[in-house]
Amino acid sequence: MSAAPEIPSAEKHPSTAAGVAARVVEIAVGFGLTAVILFVAAGRLDWSWAWVMLAIYVVSVAVNMVFMTRTSLETIAERGRPREATRDWDKVVGGGWALAQYILLPLIAALDVRFIWTGELGTPWHLAGAVLLIAGLELFSWAMLTNAYFSTAVRIQTDRGQTVCRSGPYRFVRHPGYVGAILQSLGIPFLLGSWWALIPGLAAVVFIVIRTALEDRTLQYELVGYWDYAQEVRFRLVPGIW
Repeated sequence: MSAAPEIPSAEKHPSTAAGVAARVVEIAVGFGLTAVILFVAAGRLDWSWAWVMLAIYVVSVAVNMVFMTRTSLETIAERGRPREATRDWDKVVGGGWALAQYILLPLIAALDVRFIWTGELGTPWHLAGAVLLIAGLELFSWAMLTNAYFSTAVRIQTDRGQTVCRSGPYRFVRHPGYVGAILQSLGIPFLLGSWWALIPGLAAVVFIVIRTALEDRTLQYELVGYWDYAQEVRFRLVPGIW
């Protein structure tokens, strides 16, 4: 993995500790909400594949936090800070993605298990979903570790001296973190054994694609050096396609 680029020191950002704490709370609350949705909607606790999914998330987040605290604590803080500067279109698109990914997807998958809409999927389907989820989480983490300005909101971080990231997975596509998010959206329905959960999963993918297009346009207009980078790395999400 490429080392994160140099960013302003924590001394210049006294809110670093508060931002990190806020981000940890966000992750914990999100994880708890997902678990509640899964098991309450399913009406059971003995849902092994749901436990597998949660375990994958816990391990991935734990490993990511270990590396992030060593290389880019300020990036964690950035992701936990208030998002007053979020653009109006990002509130709509990002909100739609969060609703589809974190609420509707686990809810429909759990209801599917409860009422047996899909029926029993073979173990290979579940394992394929697990592989997609792990791949998506790892790619997302790689992008975060590489890009010190990896934020939850679309904004130009002039307060942190933002520059264009060209290393790590950014050598291949301009938005590798979103590729990782797409893999997660497609993998979870299979891991949980629900064809119906593909509906919100695909909706989440659509929102990610829309956000990619709008964010990329914003960066080309507002971030110095990004237009040149876009000429070097031609594709946003899928090499050879888009």
